[in-house]
Amino acid sequence: MAQRKQTFILINDRVRENALLAIAAAGEGSAVTIGPKTRSGDQNDKFHAICTDIANSHMTWAGKRRDAEAWKVLLVSAHTVATKNDPGTPSPEIVPGLEGEFVNIRESTARMSVGRAASLITYAIAFCDTNGIHLSETIRGGFHDGANDWRAA
Repeated sequence: MAQRKQTFILINDRVRENALLAIAAAGEGSAVTIGPKTRSGDQNDKFHAICTDIANSHMTWAGKRRDAEAWKVLLVSAHTVATKNDPGTPSPEIVPGLEGEFVNIRESTARMSVGRAASLITYAIAFCDTNGIHLSETIRGGFHDGANDWRAA
């Protein structure tokens, strides 16, 4: 019988005990990872909705419109630079690529903590507000109510 994947958020002694029991009962070849909780699915969905809103807006970068994936790279890179003095923020690094192009070795959003992802989302919303980008997809997805958005009125 296949072993099911289990995740334990260590919030109290009982959960810690359950995690230890699961480790003790785990089959040969199982993997265990201990680390800070990473960003949530809701945070991921919200951030991608914001990137889509920017891609669907009037914004251009370096002379042309960009898709949501390009805006994700631009926002993550800018957020890293903007928060460079925060503890644990990786240093931005631009390196020559394998074919002579320039590559941004950027922070992974999949490995961000919940707090770091929240900071990135706040940065992205501020970028949209500063540049007059309406968060229609973000609001439609239920990730932002627009109550503090003067453009939603």
